[in-house]
Amino acid sequence: MASRQKIKTFLWFDKDAEEAAKFYTSIFKNSRITAVARYGDAGPGPKGSAMTVAFELEGQEFLALNGGPQFKFTEAISLLVTCESQQEIDELWGKLTAGGRKDSAGGSRTATDSPGRSSPPPCRTSCRTPTRRSRPG
Repeated sequence: MASRQKIKTFLWFDKDAEEAAKFYTSIFKNSRITAVARYGDAGPGPKGSAMTVAFELEGQEFLALNGGPQFKFTEAISLLVTCESQQEIDELWGKLTAGGRKDSAGGSRTATDSPGRSSPPPCRTSCRTPTRRSRPG
């Protein structure tokens, strides 16, 4: 099936691409993993482990790669989530930060963030209703 989206966000992980995709698709409605390509005998990853994971969050397409440690996963990318209400922000914020921590820029660091492991990029939330300042802060 051909991609509907011309430009996708591409995320490079050492080895946790599938875990990150499962984490995000478990939080956002209308989200799903659409394909997983696995390494075979030729590697370079362990046979059967995920090489790429295609997933959608609210119709937005992403591709995650387990490319190894050549490039370190950084916070150079974040996801901006526009919410309809403060209640939606609070709900998503709670799920994204459960077991994690806040970063210095006010985003969330997820529970999958630990030494030696890559993690999903931080999420930022904003609210369409200007009744209360959105998280963080």
